[in-house]
Amino acid sequence: MDIKLSKENKSYAIKIKAEENGAMLGSAYLYIMYNDLHEEPFGFLENVFVKEGNRGKGTGTKLVEAAIAEAKEKNCYKLICTSRYKNFEAHVWYEKLGFKDHGKEFRIDFNK
Repeated sequence: MDIKLSKENKSYAIKIKAEENGAMLGSAYLYIMYNDLHEEPFGFLENVFVKEGNRGKGTGTKLVEAAIAEAKEKNCYKLICTSRYKNFEAHVWYEKLGFKDHGKEFRIDFNK
């Protein structure tokens, strides 16, 4: 069996920022990605971050809601995100925003 790599450039990232008076409050990345199993893309939500002094004020919710809206606008068939097992508060928060616990994340870290 031969394994061949085919370089494709169909996926891209959208940075979603929360700002107030020019100051960055938080951000998130929405990756729009394609595969051969679906005509529509899927979204991957990553690095949702709110600066410590701005947490608990709805900034993260607004970032995630903006990502959901953008994924729908891009006609994504699903939006996924990941969270570490120990981050129970985030799990509850994501479920309140409409996400379902759907599986496990597997990872390899490449530290240099």
